[in-house]
Amino acid sequence: MSQKEKVVLAYSGGLDTSIIIPWLKENYDCEVIAMAADVGQGEELEPLNEKAIKTGASKIYIEDLKEEFITDFIYPTLKAGAVYEGKYLLGTSFARPIIAKRMVEIALKEGATAVAHGATGKGNDQVRFELTVKALAPHLKIIAPWRIWDIKSREDEIDYAQQRNIPVPVTKKDNYSMDRNLWHLSHEGSDLEDPWNEPRYDKLLKMMVPPEKAPDTPAYVEIYFEKGIPKKVNGKEYGPVQLIEVLNRLGGENGIGIVDMVENRLVGMKSRGVYETPGGTILYAAHRELELLCLDRDTLHYKDLVAQRFAELVYFGQWYTPLREALSAFVDSTQQNVTGTVRMKLYKGNCMPAGSKSEYSLYSEELSTFGRDEVYNQKDAEGFINLFGLPMKVRSLMMNKNDSKGCTKP
Repeated sequence: MSQKEKVVLAYSGGLDTSIIIPWLKENYDCEVIAMAADVGQGEELEPLNEKAIKTGASKIYIEDLKEEFITDFIYPTLKAGAVYEGKYLLGTSFARPIIAKRMVEIALKEGATAVAHGATGKGNDQVRFELTVKALAPHLKIIAPWRIWDIKSREDEIDYAQQRNIPVPVTKKDNYSMDRNLWHLSHEGSDLEDPWNEPRYDKLLKMMVPPEKAPDTPAYVEIYFEKGIPKKVNGKEYGPVQLIEVLNRLGGENGIGIVDMVENRLVGMKSRGVYETPGGTILYAAHRELELLCLDRDTLHYKDLVAQRFAELVYFGQWYTPLREALSAFVDSTQQNVTGTVRMKLYKGNCMPAGSKSEYSLYSEELSTFGRDEVYNQKDAEGFINLFGLPMKVRSLMMNKNDSKGCTKP
C-alpha cells in the first residue's frame, strides 16, 4: 500500500479497535479514518471522538444507524422467523452488514483505498464484514489485523495498549468479549469457554435480571402487528427504536430472553456464548402466535423451512445476496395478512401466549368446537381417512401377500 493512503476502520472504542488505529499507522503509514456505528449500544459515543483522535485517527464519523438497523435488518429477520440452530436470535449477525455498509459508503466518500475491521480470524464477524464489502465495493482492499499481526490473545492486546498509554475497557482479570446493540447483548470468553461452567448471571447480565429475581407476579403485554411488523405496545404506537426499548425494559424486568448455547461457527469450530435478548424474545414469540392464527397450514410449514435457511444466510454474513433478497420477497408475501394483536404473559423468564386476535384469523370456533355444530359433517372424515391412508393400506396388503409366499419382507 502506497504511503498516506486512506483506510476506513470500523471503530467501536473497544479493546480490538482501540489498538488497531496505532497498529495501522505503524505498519502501513496510512491515514486512518474511524467510523463508529450507533446501533443502540446504550453507551455515549461522543467520547470516542477524543479517543479516536488521541490514538491516531485523522477523523471519526459517528453514525446513528438505529432506526435503519431495525427496519431494514431486524424486522425482515423477525418476519422470517429466522433463528439460528433453534436458539440464537442473530443479534450480532445482522448488525454487521449495516455497519459494513456504512463503512463502505464513507470509504467511497473519502476516497479511501481500503477498509479495516477488528474481527478475529476465528470468528464469524470477519466473514460478515468482508462479504458486505465484496458485495457493495469489491475494489476496496480489506485489512484484517487479527489475521496478520503478532498479537495472539486478548492479554497481548492489553499489553500492547498499556505500552502506548491507550485506555481500554477491560482487564486481564475480567475480559469477557461482549457485543451490544439495541437487539441484544452477547457474552463470550473467560469462564464461558468451558461449556460445563454455569454462567454467573449475577455478574454477566446487563439488560435483565436473572429469572429468579424477577417479580413474583406476572406482567402482561399486548403487541399489535401490521403485516408482520410490530407497531404498538399496550395500545400505544411507537417508532421502531422506542418500541424495542420498551420491550427490552419489560422483558428485562421479568428475566425474559436469556440464551446459553454452544453454536456452530461458520469457520468450523464450536463456540459457547450467552445472549440477552429481552425485547426480541417477546417479539419472536408474539409474532409466531399471530402467524399460527393467520397463516394457512401449507404456507406456515413451508415458511418454517425458509426460516432455517434465512437464519443461515444471516449468520453466515450473506445478507447482500440474491437468495436472501428472494427469500425476503417470499416472506413479505406471507405477511400480508399477519395483522392483529397478541397478548403475552411474562413471568420469571417465561414468555407465554395469553390471547391473540386478528380480522384475518383463520380460526373458526364453529368448526373447532367440541359442542354441537351445523357446519361440519363428521361422517366426511371416514372417506378422507380412507383415501389418505390408501398408500399405507396397499403397501401392507403387498407385504402380507409376499409373506404368505415365503418372500422376504422389504
